[in-house]
Amino acid sequence: MTWGLEDASVAFGSRVALDHVTLRAEPSTVAIVVGGDGAGKSTLLRALVGLVRLTTGVARRPAKADIGYVPATAGLYADLTVDENLAFSGGAYGLRGAELSRRSAQLLERIGLGSARSRLGGQLSGGMQRKLAVGMALLHRPPMLVLDEPTTGVDPVSRAELWRLIAGAAAEGTAVVAATTYVDEAHRAATVVLLEQGRPIAVGSPSEITAGVPGALGVVRSAAQPAGLSWRWGATWRVWAPSRDLPAGAEPLRPGFDDAVMIAALADVAKERVDARAR
Repeated sequence: MTWGLEDASVAFGSRVALDHVTLRAEPSTVAIVVGGDGAGKSTLLRALVGLVRLTTGVARRPAKADIGYVPATAGLYADLTVDENLAFSGGAYGLRGAELSRRSAQLLERIGLGSARSRLGGQLSGGMQRKLAVGMALLHRPPMLVLDEPTTGVDPVSRAELWRLIAGAAAEGTAVVAATTYVDEAHRAATVVLLEQGRPIAVGSPSEITAGVPGALGVVRSAAQPAGLSWRWGATWRVWAPSRDLPAGAEPLRPGFDDAVMIAALADVAKERVDARAR
């Protein structure tokens, strides 16, 4: 079964928040939506789970009881303990008694919060809160898991632990869709959607997006910024030539995925400028 959005748009009055986006969510895979603040990531995920009505397009999703959803906010109750948060979440999905206790114990072991069962959610660290929120969404073993920036603001260790938890869910057959501002996390995905102001500027696997980079990429080893479309890369500069004519002094370079993301954004800006002049 494949879920997702097909040619989906969302408008709030005259403002278009999502502009003809297609995303596929398949069992045992991770799809990642990448974009900066205001790119439309949260709107896309909310449309996917049915919290936002599409203006145009089609949304395919399992029944609400078969979706685990973690919003960009904590996704837990600060005045409930870890155990109480799990009991509340499990009860909402029909888990009771011994089954709820068994699943909660297993989950607490997986997310490393077994020793924090009696602590209030609001007293947990940021990383622990996000792990608990993801755990609550996984407690009923949903076929589809949707996570809005699950690792934003957490420490590197907690970030790695969260991705182990997410990858484990996918390995067990769950279709995972996650939004992030971190480009490096997109390497974990089977499918990536790059969003810019609600528009998809690149869609595909990381290797497909990298292979589809237009123009030519070069590296310039100088202190001064080279002419053209360039950006700092450590002690060097990356320079992108849409026409494939690299400036003097630039060594040709095969792009990586991080380069492909930057070039997609630059190409989108260039296209917008051309369209604006045409209007």
